[in-house]
Amino acid sequence: MNPPLPQAPINWIAIFALVFLPIVAVIAVPLYAINHDFSLSAWVSMIVLLGMSSLGITAGYHRLWAHRAYEATLPLKIILMIMGTFAVQNSILFWSSGHRTHHRHVDDVEKDPYSINKGFWFAHMGWMLHDYPAAEPNFKNAPDLLNDKLVMFQHKYYVPLVILVHTGILLPIGWAVGDMWGVLLLGGLVRLILSHHVTFFINSLCHMWGKRPYTDENTARDNFLLAIATWGEGYHNYHHIFQYDYRNGVKWWQYDPTKWLIWSCSKLGLAKNLRRIPSFNIKKAELAMKFKYAEQDLAVYGHNVNEDMANVKTRIAQEYEAFTHTLNDWAKLKEQEIQAKKASVAEKINQMDHKLKMDFQLVEQRLGHHRQTLKVLMRNIKKNTVSE
Repeated sequence: MNPPLPQAPINWIAIFALVFLPIVAVIAVPLYAINHDFSLSAWVSMIVLLGMSSLGITAGYHRLWAHRAYEATLPLKIILMIMGTFAVQNSILFWSSGHRTHHRHVDDVEKDPYSINKGFWFAHMGWMLHDYPAAEPNFKNAPDLLNDKLVMFQHKYYVPLVILVHTGILLPIGWAVGDMWGVLLLGGLVRLILSHHVTFFINSLCHMWGKRPYTDENTARDNFLLAIATWGEGYHNYHHIFQYDYRNGVKWWQYDPTKWLIWSCSKLGLAKNLRRIPSFNIKKAELAMKFKYAEQDLAVYGHNVNEDMANVKTRIAQEYEAFTHTLNDWAKLKEQEIQAKKASVAEKINQMDHKLKMDFQLVEQRLGHHRQTLKVLMRNIKKNTVSE
């Protein structure tokens, strides 16, 4: 049962944006489609502008300003500020401060501004419909943003900027394609609603559905389908353990257009100092969770002890011991690295780094084999139980 929500005054601006505008869209869009039909250009404007506003949040508000995962030149910061303003999700300062609070107190029903433990509705958008405290008082967790002139300019003139950006983007496009109302309805209204809920899915569904390959210490999940819908933000389990990485989709095959945009900007000289978590740390977290899941499987079916099951349990314990030994070697290596002064020692460190990566790969392969064997044994146990 979800905890009762605290009393707070209604946020009428949020009610207008998140409740009234969708009602207008549900009525106006079908009526316009019946009487006038939408041009292809209006549909294209919706898709392109949805990408623009969403990436303004993911690459700008989120990874640049909230987490400082990379540095951007002033031209890129201005572009991302405009794109983020177009998404209408409050100012950079307010959004980033609230998001930092979320990371610091994730899942805490008292301190997390959109804790999933208060229910799907609250985490998705309910927290915005009342004046709950969503950011640190006086933005004390964002001194860097308080000293950023561009951020403070946007914060001070946020409402005029929202009007100016929408006017400066939608009206010229509508005039150019000859479908002013079509662009305003699809590229403006429907795009805005989709942009809102695409972002809100991160706070709600990405804390409910998906896998936890890196940590189970919070509710954040990796969800490939949500990554597609959210421009790469769906790898949320990774993000919550490694929040300062400019990537969310850390694997080469994972869909993360925000990562690709930031990387491309760095190649054009518009971004620099892209922060990446070392691959060793990532693999360490992955393997630790795989061992944990193997132990959980053994705990569930451990009462069905037979020779094969006991052998698998022994082998997994041995692999865990090897994994721990590798971690200890790595810790000693890093201590050496800090103390190292000579080139010969640095070369030795590079050799050891390579060896440790190979050791990790071997442990992972053997653990995967053991877990597969364990799954086969568990299936056999289930079949025997049913037949009896």
